[in-house]
Amino acid sequence: MKKILVLFVFVAASFGVQAQKTNIAHINTQELLSSMPAMIEAQKKLTQEEESYKAQFAGVYKEYDNKVTEYKNLPATTTKEEVVKKEQELMALQQNIRDAEKAAGQELQKKQQEMLTPVMESARVAIQKVARAQGYTFVMDTTPGGMVIVANGKDLMEDVKKELGF
Repeated sequence: MKKILVLFVFVAASFGVQAQKTNIAHINTQELLSSMPAMIEAQKKLTQEEESYKAQFAGVYKEYDNKVTEYKNLPATTTKEEVVKKEQELMALQQNIRDAEKAAGQELQKKQQEMLTPVMESARVAIQKVARAQGYTFVMDTTPGGMVIVANGKDLMEDVKKELGF
């Protein structure tokens, strides 16, 4: 029994020494990214792009509404063929709108990725650089909704911001 207790103490002590070698810091990457000037500028540009698409679609929506109103106000003397033709026009215009909205969404998503990927990469590189310089082995992301709970540990936010130049 005494041997088991001694072995247990030795193993526990070695784990304690190992844990001390593993330095852990934390940073809220979402907070970092949202405060980066490059991210703020990219978000501004993306918002402008989105507003531009909305303005372009406003005219198309108005045209569609006008066609629907025309269809609803067809005179009673309208032939069945004319009614079918108007319905087909409306369905075609509706499909064109859906296709254009999908294309615009894909284009916005592509631009978002093109603009945000370099910003996120620069943040990642800065976090790694600061963590290595300060001797941290791991950096946990404490973004809300994440799986990490931090009781103690070094927050790298200010050091990373300094590394990024803001």
